[in-house]
Amino acid sequence: MSRSVPETGSRSVPEPVGQTVAEVVEEIVRSGDRLDATLAGITDAEVRAPSLLPGWTRGHVLTHVARSVDAYVWLLAVARDGVEPGPRAGRAELARAVADGAGRPAAELAEDVRSALARLVEDARAMPAEAWEAPVRALAGWAHPAWYTLYRCWRELETHHVDLGAGYRTADWPAGYVAWALDSTLSALAARDFPLARVEAVDLERVWSLSRAAGPTVAGPGHALLGWLSGRSTEGVAVPAGRLPVPPAWPLPPFPGWDGAGEPGA
Repeated sequence: MSRSVPETGSRSVPEPVGQTVAEVVEEIVRSGDRLDATLAGITDAEVRAPSLLPGWTRGHVLTHVARSVDAYVWLLAVARDGVEPGPRAGRAELARAVADGAGRPAAELAEDVRSALARLVEDARAMPAEAWEAPVRALAGWAHPAWYTLYRCWRELETHHVDLGAGYRTADWPAGYVAWALDSTLSALAARDFPLARVEAVDLERVWSLSRAAGPTVAGPGHALLGWLSGRSTEGVAVPAGRLPVPPAWPLPPFPGWDGAGEPGA
């Protein structure tokens, strides 16, 4: 399947065709179960070992995931009730929470992530249908419909599961997640004139044409392409001509977006 990314003036944001809110919630459940299975085999010593993110242990990564999920729960409450449920944690407060929580035992870290996800799934399943279109705002300032919070959570789980460096790799990412994340990322990059002409996900039989960007064609398995675009790895990405460009910091706000600019926050 060939796909051109949206023109800059378009206001639509790519979604997986036919995927409902309930289906995305179930993807989050499965993603959380995979992470929980990994954590079941991690010891206290291993959780204090370095992750694949510079300067962070696995404990830092897991605390970050739990606090990010808490932030998504907060956003769903705003969409559901129309008012903020309490003060919102800022960047400095979140950074302190990650630093303070990173040294906890493995079982406590796993339970923190598990409990946060259970709250999000419970709230999402009980969400009134009309509330999913309510606008909420990322910490960085850009707005999006409440349903996009679920995709942000799904991305958080899949990305940071890999970042643990505990056996889960980009090749383990589900195909539906990879296809959505490539759609979203390549749309954002095309809008920013990233020097890339064409992307071919050979296993997904998908092609994206970035018609406004001059640059090489790259090809590889979808998970490898997403691993490169997310700054995780260039392994498995082929460039027939030219050099592989360096992507900007990831994830980018979706483009065409709803409003605002800047890097997504929790």
